[in-house]
Amino acid sequence: MSLDCGRKPEHLKETHQARGEHANSTYTETRWKGSKARSIGAGFKLFYYGVDSKRNGVGVVLKEEFVRNVLEVKRVSDRVMSLKLEIEGVMLNVVSGYAPQVGCELEEKERFWSELDEVMESIPTGERVVIGADFNGHVGEGNTGDEEVMGKFGVKERNLEGQMVVDFAKRMDMGHLFSEDRGA
Repeated sequence: MSLDCGRKPEHLKETHQARGEHANSTYTETRWKGSKARSIGAGFKLFYYGVDSKRNGVGVVLKEEFVRNVLEVKRVSDRVMSLKLEIEGVMLNVVSGYAPQVGCELEEKERFWSELDEVMESIPTGERVVIGADFNGHVGEGNTGDEEVMGKFGVKERNLEGQMVVDFAKRMDMGHLFSEDRGA
């Protein structure tokens, strides 16, 4: 799950209190400068990275009891980071990503996807991966040619950013990412 909670630590605390005691999640657009881990209260710890207090930033929030299971933190950029945990013998990689919005330069978008590809390719086969991201794209409705990664009941027209999401899913052989009709 990816949430845009703004800058204030109390928003994170309130969100996690509302979501319950087992809430671990990724955050985008944190707008916090630095490369740190800090307690946010209510039994949660935030690992984050940001270079500008006015834009971007990514983070992962873990329940304090899982913090001791963190083996590695990779802070790649203010748009991509990952944590590796070992929980009951299972290696779990949590990746947080924040793609550039529509209107950003193509070079910035390509850099984001390259960084995300590198993180994903660095994860050994057999380890589990959870990606929480704001990909800032519309994959659109219909799935002709993309059945292996998405259902046919999307929303709106596919834009360039949405195509980049679909292409990523295919490159990573991710299986079915996008939801089917939920009986609307």
